[in-house]
Amino acid sequence: MTAAEDAERPVPLKDMSAANASATLLERLADKLGAQASAAAVYGEPVVRDGVTVIPVARVGFGFGGGAGREVGPAKTGEGGGGGGGAEARPLGFIEIRDGIATYKPIRDPWADVVIPLAALLLGTAAPKAFRAIARLQRR
Repeated sequence: MTAAEDAERPVPLKDMSAANASATLLERLADKLGAQASAAAVYGEPVVRDGVTVIPVARVGFGFGGGAGREVGPAKTGEGGGGGGGAEARPLGFIEIRDGIATYKPIRDPWADVVIPLAALLLGTAAPKAFRAIARLQRR
């Protein structure tokens, strides 16, 4: 039996321990989210037009957490936790193939184009004043 067939096979809850239930839940989440977390999920499929191919590039990641349970008391009643997970896909750029030459073109963050020069300007005007104030304090 393949892993995909095993994931599709339902497991009766009464036959599962809390730890087994958590592990099964996490495996199913990983299969579902892992199949969805891709550059195609961010951009779509590569595009070919007029002899130019554009291939999307993205950073994709996912993480999971889980829990377990225990049996309590003489009646062996159960207490337990569950699990969860998440995925992130962030576009980074694209590869353009034109006339047999591939070129990577990053997608720039517009805030970086504003914040970095603004911070440099602020630092450039504030730093000399701060150095003069420190020098005056040291002379006293």
